[in-house]
Amino acid sequence: MEIISSYNLIIEFSVIIILSFLFNGLSKKTNIPAVLMLIALGVILQYILQYFTTETIDFFPFLEVLGIVGLIMIVLEAALELELKREKLIPILKSLAIALIGLGLSTWAAASILYYFIPDMSMQSAWLYATPLSILSSAIIIPSVIGLKSKKREFHIYESTFSDIIGIMLFYFLTGKLNPAEDSGLVGFGGNFLLTITISLIASYAIILIFQNIKSNVKLFLMIAVLLLLYALGKKMHLSSLIIILIFGLVIANMKLFFKGRLSRLLDYEKAHQIYHQLHTITGETAFVVRTLFFVIFGLTITITSLFNMQVALISSMLIGSIYGIRIILLLIFEGKDIIPQAFIAPRGLITVLLFYAIPEEAEVAGFEPGILLFVIIGTSLIMTFAMIYEKRRSSKAVDLASSRTVGSVKWKVPSVIENDEKTS
Repeated sequence: MEIISSYNLIIEFSVIIILSFLFNGLSKKTNIPAVLMLIALGVILQYILQYFTTETIDFFPFLEVLGIVGLIMIVLEAALELELKREKLIPILKSLAIALIGLGLSTWAAASILYYFIPDMSMQSAWLYATPLSILSSAIIIPSVIGLKSKKREFHIYESTFSDIIGIMLFYFLTGKLNPAEDSGLVGFGGNFLLTITISLIASYAIILIFQNIKSNVKLFLMIAVLLLLYALGKKMHLSSLIIILIFGLVIANMKLFFKGRLSRLLDYEKAHQIYHQLHTITGETAFVVRTLFFVIFGLTITITSLFNMQVALISSMLIGSIYGIRIILLLIFEGKDIIPQAFIAPRGLITVLLFYAIPEEAEVAGFEPGILLFVIIGTSLIMTFAMIYEKRRSSKAVDLASSRTVGSVKWKVPSVIENDEKTS
């Protein structure tokens, strides 16, 4: 039976998108991440393909491209949601601190576990393998926390976005250490970071000012193409390209803050704000499609039997334990006792998979079971699911309790003028 044909591909793509839309609706009702349903769909399709054809298909090139585009869209989508206001400075800095310290400690703990329990694993390779496993998945978190209170929702958006960016920077810093000729050290890394910020700001101002004057109705995908181009060129120049996307999103979402004084005269705020709203919509739609295809294809490539390996289960359980142990302690220090469900919202996903496949050949370890990756992704997603269900029930009980308590009333009698006069007389 011919599986890969033009019409079959159109049918398969359409059905996957429709199912993904239904999964999103189901996710809102059950709090089960749609990502888990998409991975399960990919696994089912994998067995269907094996039944109908013996031909093996290399999905990795598609997975890599979708992962990169999906990452850009997700970070841009998150950046467009962030408002930079004075009263939000403390929450942003707190989220940054938790993301930075959490990533560092989680990577150290994961690297130690991998080093001691996997044969032939050097400490350098252990850190490279541990970094993807320590990065929060904004692709899973951002759509999942919509129902939380605004304060908690914003915390997760800030934290997961910072975790993505810092984690990717750490990963490529560590890969640079493998090649002494390309390793520029901390000073070079800092200089690279400042150069990236400078280029990002210049590019962001230029894009907004140019695109506000374009009269064509098809300029939004042109803008996305420019951003993809900047990201790819930044990677070729060994810059922290994700920062370019983040800063552009922050600038266009907070134009009144960035366009002040003489710069405000150059900005047509009404036109630029219209571009922002349209970009917000198209970014969300594109992120949905790319995220859907990425996780379905990931499901097509995984070996589900590796989950039943005892060593995989043992190492993965220790990794998951370290993730939540560190997270709970950090949140207790920074947030106090109100850490439910935040403490258990720490899933791994798109970036974990993408960076895992980007580990250089010279750092690869044959003894590392890819099932560990899958086990951690599924485990952390399920823990988040249970935490979200608990939070939803707790909130419902609080609402029901408040509704059941009737507000008492006292009849008020207008004082009589005659009675008062009789008393005084």
